[in-house]
Amino acid sequence: MSSEIWTEKYRPNKFEEVVGQEEIIKRVKSLVNSLNIPHLLFAGPAGTGKSTLALIIVKELFGLDWKESYLELNASDERGIDVVRQKVKDFARTKSISKVPFKVIFLDEADALTREAQQALRRTMENFTNTCRFILSCNYSSKIIDPIQSRCAVFRFKLLEKKDIEKRIKFIAEKEKLEVDDKAIETIYESSEGDCRRVINLMQATASISTRLTAELVSTIISEAKPKDVRVVLDYALAGDFLNSREKLLDIMLKESISGQDVIKAIQKEIWNLSIEPEVKVRLTEKTGEIEFRLVEGSDEFIQLESLLASFVLAGQGKS
Repeated sequence: MSSEIWTEKYRPNKFEEVVGQEEIIKRVKSLVNSLNIPHLLFAGPAGTGKSTLALIIVKELFGLDWKESYLELNASDERGIDVVRQKVKDFARTKSISKVPFKVIFLDEADALTREAQQALRRTMENFTNTCRFILSCNYSSKIIDPIQSRCAVFRFKLLEKKDIEKRIKFIAEKEKLEVDDKAIETIYESSEGDCRRVINLMQATASISTRLTAELVSTIISEAKPKDVRVVLDYALAGDFLNSREKLLDIMLKESISGQDVIKAIQKEIWNLSIEPEVKVRLTEKTGEIEFRLVEGSDEFIQLESLLASFVLAGQGKS
């Protein structure tokens, strides 16, 4: 089953089923119960429930006939001014026939709209308030122009905490008849970084191999550098053995097909587990950030990572 089908199959239909955003749910629920919501702006990281909450709001407002009074547009695909002038305006100007006196337009990834389209949207939001409400979803509210933000009630979503991810994992495991041990939950959470959508994709991929999800199996699917392997690389470097450190690093990258940026992230996490002075950890973290920037700019992965290992060797020798 694809992740989109799975998500649709078990998509929450009630506010109580959304995890990790209790304060937002409480405020939005009171607005929906009054049957008179303002324009809404949902801002926050991916996979935290913005699109799902928008759908719940619409279903709560319109019931079984929600599709007739709801228009969803993905602004990353349709982000020009023509979309606002045609699709959005045509839908917004017609009156709703349901008990709720307005329709709802959901603009997903609204921060991808051009500034010209946002200016046109500003006027549309103002002119058709009586017949239509807008729900905008974005990752970065700073990319939404101030006139639109001032017309909306802004809700800022946060990354899901471990207890929220664990609750969702156990729900999925129960529905799909999977066995998930505690270490696997920990591994899934660390890999997801609070993104529930990534949790679902990772569980689906792992479950295609076995119905018993273990930390080792999940790590195989994640395809990222294992902490113990990275620790060996760093221990060699801090001990002054640059050649063995370099050989182990190349072994990780070539045999396990790990990218340079993934290695950098693993190193950054492992630095704080090393038995070195806090000041040295800070300097090495700064150097790691510098190397990561160079990789993003297109520098050679092996050369830059060897340079980073050389910094660890010097740090191990007490040199700056």
